[in-house]
Order: sequence, then C-alpha cells, then structure tokens
Amino acid sequence: MHAYLDSIGLLGPGLGDWPRARDVLAGRAPYVSAPTELLPPACLPSAERRRSGPPVRLSIGVGQQAVIASGMDAATLPTIFAASGSDGFNIHAICEGLAEAEPVMSPTRFHNSVHNAPAGYWSIATGAMRPSNVICAYDGSFGAGLLESVAQVTTDGEPCLLIAYDTDYPEPLRAHRTIPVQFGVALLLTPAPTPRTLAGLSVRTTHDAAATMPDAALETLRGAVPAARALPLLRALAMQQAGIVVLDYLDDLRLAVEVSPTGTP
Repeated sequence: MHAYLDSIGLLGPGLGDWPRARDVLAGRAPYVSAPTELLPPACLPSAERRRSGPPVRLSIGVGQQAVIASGMDAATLPTIFAASGSDGFNIHAICEGLAEAEPVMSPTRFHNSVHNAPAGYWSIATGAMRPSNVICAYDGSFGAGLLESVAQVTTDGEPCLLIAYDTDYPEPLRAHRTIPVQFGVALLLTPAPTPRTLAGLSVRTTHDAAATMPDAALETLRGAVPAARALPLLRALAMQQAGIVVLDYLDDLRLAVEVSPTGTP
C-alpha cells in the first residue's frame, strides 16, 4: 500500500512542532526534554474549550498543525484517531466518584472519558462531517493507525488525516499503565503528490526488529509512549533519508515503511 505524506503535526516533550523538531530528530541539534505544552483549542466554542482535557488538546493541537501546513480544509478530510487509551484523569475521577458511599457520575466527565471523545471535539472544532475511525491497539496503536490510514488512502483515493496521541495517567492507575508524558503526531496522507509532498510511504508487515533512536533520551521516549513509536519514521523524514524504517506494531509483527523523499522537509 502506498500514500504520499503532505504535512506533519507534532507535540511532545521538547518537541513543540514539526519545524522546530526536524533538526533535533535528525541529530543536527541537541534534544532537550521539556513539558509538552497543551493549549486550550481556540477553535472550540468556549463551553467545549473549558471542558477539554489533555487528549482533546493534544489531538486537536497536532491535527491543526498538519492541516495548516497542508493548506487543506479540515472540514473536508476523513480522519483516523489512534490512541492506546482514553482520558486517564477523567477515568480516575469517575472511579473516585463511584467509590463514594453515594456514587455520583458527572455526564460531562463520562462523555470526556470515552475513547472517541477527541474525534467528536475535532468535528465540533473544524465542522468536519467526513468519516472518522477511532482505533485502539494498546502499544501497537500508532502502527494500527498508520496501517489503517494508508489502506484508506489507497482504497478511497482521497486524503486522510491520521492523529495519533497518548496522555499520562494519575496514580494509582499510573502504576499499572505507565505513560509518563504526553505525545502526539499527525500525518496528512494523500493518494497523489502535491506541491508540498514530503515523501512517499509504502507500508507492509514484517517480522524484522523495530528501529530505535540513536539519542538515548529519544529512545526512552519511543519506548515509553505508544504514539512515540513514530519517532524512527519522523527521524527518517527529518533527515530526508530514503530507505526502510521498521516500526513497532504487534508483539510478533511489525510494519516496514519504505520512505521515498520527494520534497523539502
């Protein structure tokens, strides 16, 4: 399966957006970790903006970066949302409420806790009425999202926006699901090259070992956050490096992504 990469959105610790992250990922500048900056989405109505939690802010943040860089209209784009879980802090608050002598459930907390909430907020923020798939494959969620996105572009012959993200959990949930930081990436894929095309991507499955990051801190990030399994692919794109990048997917199956740079990063 083949698609073209038109633009990238990126938010992570010390990685504020794709333009600033390119030199770091390519090894031309040092990596300095810093808290992921999540701003309330200005594109949401005020009531929804106040209710937005980290997954919503992260997914809309990276999605908007990719759409703005592409010059496309977000309302016209089908989307794939991929995350290994939902809003951990809302789940924690709901569990606390249910553990009370008189259990209480906030409707707002409930609808923000479900896995497809960010896709709904994206639709509200952008006016998007196109199909939206929401995928969860635990630690393989980025790989599953990429596979689904390229398959959709190949089959339907139209652009698709992949938004992959993960956010952290409070204790005691963190002890059982240790995602230490927030990380999100958006890839806008097209069926044919555009004037902004960064690379062609061909995807297949493989049993080869996954690629790692040469920088120890970035490798720790890659291993700790499911969405950050995208980092070796982003590194190849930042370096404008042709070749095959193997990404984590399932325990016994990985993705081989052939990268063919076709434009400037």
